[in-house]
Amino acid sequence: MNSIGQFISFIASHQQELLDQIIEHLSLTLLSLAIASFTGISLGILISKNKRLATPVLGFVNTLQTIPSVALLGFLLPLLGIGVFPAIVALFLYALLPIVRNTYTGIVEIDPAIKEAAVGMGMSPRQVLLKVEIPLAMPILFAGIRTAFVINVGVATLCSLIAAGGLGEFIFRGLSTNNQFMILAGAIPAALMALIFDALMGFIQHHIYKLMKPLIIGTAVIFGLVIGYQFLSANDEHKLIGGFPSEFIERGDGYVGLKAAYDLDLEVKEMEIGLMYQAVKNKNVDVISGFSTDGRIEAFNLAVLEDDKNYFPPYHAAPVVRKATLGKFPEVKEALDQLANKITDKEMANMNFLVDEKKMDIEKIGRDFLEKKGFQISASKTGKPDIIIGSKNFTESFILAHVFKLIIESYTPYTCELRLGFGGTKLLFDALNTGEVDIYPEYTGTGLLVILKPEDTKDILYEKEAVYEFVKKSFVEKYQIEWLQPLGFNNTFALMMRQQQAEELGIKKISDLSNY
Repeated sequence: MNSIGQFISFIASHQQELLDQIIEHLSLTLLSLAIASFTGISLGILISKNKRLATPVLGFVNTLQTIPSVALLGFLLPLLGIGVFPAIVALFLYALLPIVRNTYTGIVEIDPAIKEAAVGMGMSPRQVLLKVEIPLAMPILFAGIRTAFVINVGVATLCSLIAAGGLGEFIFRGLSTNNQFMILAGAIPAALMALIFDALMGFIQHHIYKLMKPLIIGTAVIFGLVIGYQFLSANDEHKLIGGFPSEFIERGDGYVGLKAAYDLDLEVKEMEIGLMYQAVKNKNVDVISGFSTDGRIEAFNLAVLEDDKNYFPPYHAAPVVRKATLGKFPEVKEALDQLANKITDKEMANMNFLVDEKKMDIEKIGRDFLEKKGFQISASKTGKPDIIIGSKNFTESFILAHVFKLIIESYTPYTCELRLGFGGTKLLFDALNTGEVDIYPEYTGTGLLVILKPEDTKDILYEKEAVYEFVKKSFVEKYQIEWLQPLGFNNTFALMMRQQQAEELGIKKISDLSNY
C-alpha cells in the first residue's frame, strides 16, 4: 500500500477520534475568539477615544503576545486547573493584540474631515462611532480578527498539553512516536480550518449587520454546549482521571497495553510531562505515569502503585552511541564505561529532586555527583564541538546528558555540544541514527519495546541482563549503534497518586485501579 493509501486507512480507523478533536479544536478557537473580539474591539474603541490609555493598553497586550505558549499554560494550570477553561483564557489572551491594535489603528487613522462632516450633520458621538468610524475601520478591524484566528488555531494545538483536547493530541502523539500519518491527521485539518475561516470572514465582512445576530446566537450555543459537556465530565464521579503524556499513551509499553493488562477504565487526559506533575499535585488529575527515580515523588508526597502484574519491563539507563562515532573517537567508550553501575536509584532520584524542586543548576549537580564519586572533572571546553550529545525532554535525561559531557571532556581531548529536549524517543533516536546526534542516554525497556518492537518478548521482558544483551546485539545489527555499559539505576515506568488519596481509596497496586 502506498503512503496515500496508508494515510487514508489511518484516517478511516481513527475517524471518530479525529472528528472529536476537530470539534474540540474549533470550539476552543471560536469561543476564545468571540470573547477576544468583544473585549479587543471594546478596548480598541476605548483607547482611540482616550489616547493617554493607548500606550499602556497596547504595551500590555503586546507583552502577553511575547510570553511563550507553554509557559503561559504552565502559569495558568495551578490557578485555573486543566481542561477547556484555562485553554480558552490562554487563547483569549493571545488573540487580544491584533484585535485591539487593528481596532485602534482603524479608528484613529480615519480622516478627521470625515468625522467633522458627520458631526456637522448633527450626529451624536455614538452615531459617529457606529455609523462612520466602525464601518470605515471595518477592513482593518476584520484583518485583526483574521490574524487572531490564525494565531489561535496554532496555539490551540498546545492546549492539548493541559488536557483541553483538540488537534494537538494527534500532532504531539505523532511527534512522540514518529507517526507521520498521525501528525498530518492533526495538522491538515488545522490548516484547512484557518483557510476556510479566512474565506468565511471575507463573506461576513460584506454582510456583517445581517449576520451579527446569528453569529452571537451561534457562539452562545457553542459556549453552552462546551460548558455543559465540561460540567457533566467533571461530575462523572465513578472514574478516576489519569493524566499522561503523549508518548506514554501511544508507545508500546504505555497505556494501551497497561489498560488491557489491568482492565482499567480511567478517564485519560493528555498532558505535557512537566505539567502532569503539577496537575496531580493540584488535584486536577488522580493518576499519572511517572518514573521510579523521579525526585517529585517525595517532594509532592506521591504514592507509587505496585506493578503487581509485572507489566513494565526493566528500564536500565545506558549511553547509546553511533558506531561511526566510536570508530572516530575511540576514547569515548573508555570514558563513558567508567560510569558503569556508578549511579543508584536513590542517587538518581536525589539529583532529579535537586533540579526539579531545589532549582539547582543541572551542570553543577552533575559535576558535584561525579566529584563525589572520585572523578577528576575539568573545566568545560570551548570551540567547535567534536561530539553532539542529545537528550529527551525531561529532567533526568538533561542531567545524564550533562554527566556524559563532563566525563568526555574531562577524560578525552574532545569537545562536546549539548542538544537537549527532543520531544520524543523516536525523534531523538532518528537524530542519532542519521548522525545529527552522536550519543544520548536511553533505557533498555524503551529500546526494546519502542524502537525494536520484537514480536515475542516473553522470554526476555523481565530479566535485566537478557533485555540489555538483546537490545545491545539488535541495535548493532540493525542500526550500527552501540549500547555502552548500564549506569546502574533502573528508572522504570510507574503509576502514581497523591498519597492521601491512595490511602483514602485503599489503592496500593495498579490492579486496585480497576475498581474505579
